[in-house]
Amino acid sequence: MTDIKMPYMDGIELTKRIKEAYPETKILFFNGFDEFEYAKEAVHMEVEEYILKPINSIELKEVFTKLHAKLEHEVSEKRNAEMLQKYYMESLPLLQANFYTMLIEGRVEKEKMGQYLSDYQITLSAPYYCCIVIHTSANQVPEDMSPLLLSTLVRKQAEERLAEKRQVKSFAYLGNLVMIVSLEKEKEITDLTDACDRFCKYAYRFVGAVVTAGVGLVCENLLELPRSYNGAREAVSYRVLYGASRAINIREIVPQKLTKSGTDNDVDLSNLFKMIRLGSRDAIRKAVDQYLQQPSFSGDSLQEHYIAVMDLVNELYRFSVNNDILTEEILGDTRELCDRLFDLVPDMLHKWLVDISFSLAEQLASARSRSTNSFVTEAKQFIYNNYADEGLSLDDICKSLGVSTSYFSTVFKKETGKSFISYLTEFRMERAARMLVETDEKNYVIAGNVGYSDPNYFSYVFKRQYGVSPSKYRMEYKEK
Repeated sequence: MTDIKMPYMDGIELTKRIKEAYPETKILFFNGFDEFEYAKEAVHMEVEEYILKPINSIELKEVFTKLHAKLEHEVSEKRNAEMLQKYYMESLPLLQANFYTMLIEGRVEKEKMGQYLSDYQITLSAPYYCCIVIHTSANQVPEDMSPLLLSTLVRKQAEERLAEKRQVKSFAYLGNLVMIVSLEKEKEITDLTDACDRFCKYAYRFVGAVVTAGVGLVCENLLELPRSYNGAREAVSYRVLYGASRAINIREIVPQKLTKSGTDNDVDLSNLFKMIRLGSRDAIRKAVDQYLQQPSFSGDSLQEHYIAVMDLVNELYRFSVNNDILTEEILGDTRELCDRLFDLVPDMLHKWLVDISFSLAEQLASARSRSTNSFVTEAKQFIYNNYADEGLSLDDICKSLGVSTSYFSTVFKKETGKSFISYLTEFRMERAARMLVETDEKNYVIAGNVGYSDPNYFSYVFKRQYGVSPSKYRMEYKEK
């Protein structure tokens, strides 16, 4: 409360300074002069009351009662705002998880993306993105732990270990842990796969959890994450072929052009393609049964049936092309095929689709085998060209081939029966043995030529391979 007319500093100046230091302070002016300029300045400075003197107690009481009510209202509003903010912050993790779910399901509109990221305080601004699906087996759980507790522990460990050097958003979805990972470079996907593989082995070793990590395709846009997620989820299902407690990168196990049919909205058809890739003949036949039970095949509308048949042929064609299968050998001319299928009774259509699915499964298995053979051949050629390099490592060959170390190790051992180190060591020893009998080079020179800078260690490895030292090996050969 202040008078306007005062010595040293008037009420207007005092109010300015108070408002600067304490903006929420309420000011009451008392003045004996009914002057318009003072009143206008008071309004401009948001003064609560401008009271002319003299003033009686009743009027003053009314002013304070009014001001008290106003203060109470402001305090109440502030508390409500703080409470709402508190509720919002407590709900933020749930809101974020809900947004991530919408994102991988493809339910986020491009125009609303920025608003969602802002409202939910989410930072996703890297050039590239990738989805990881981490599956924890509920059938192989330590005796002293429940499946729910085990999954919680796996999630905590995964968030700590995989997000240590990366920007990662994680959430639970359909019983799995899903991670959205930001990448600076597309090639980082190989290192990410290896990190996931190390985590799976760590989880089994120290936690007793059987964990499989599926790594999806790299994408440049958040709106493409559904495709990456579906790829990661499909990669996890390949554990029936490659084993659990490991990371599986969909790009490494499926031909480079991932079929769109695998991410089609038609769940039954998607399941059929999944069984063609992974399932037994019985599983494929069951998936065909499920697919052909759709109303479009069993209903009364002939037009719907024709459309369904054409869609089926189109999806089969795309599946074949995208998986590098010769379509002519499997499907023939698509127009003639549609005409022929239109006339097939349900039993015959069922038999045709089962036979086609079996053929596609065989072709896919053959394509995988050819791809694996080519992959191993390239690896052997790389070893042949670089075996003399002392620093040759597993990382070098994987980087050259563009695959993760976990995938390379699994495939290479499956095809050759040996680990990379064992194969490299045997190859070097074979080359050294030939040099010992075909040249007169000193042992230390030969050691250097096959990638060993330490002659003593070379002799140790050679003797372990052939049972005798390099010198004795050469001597015995010459005596023969």
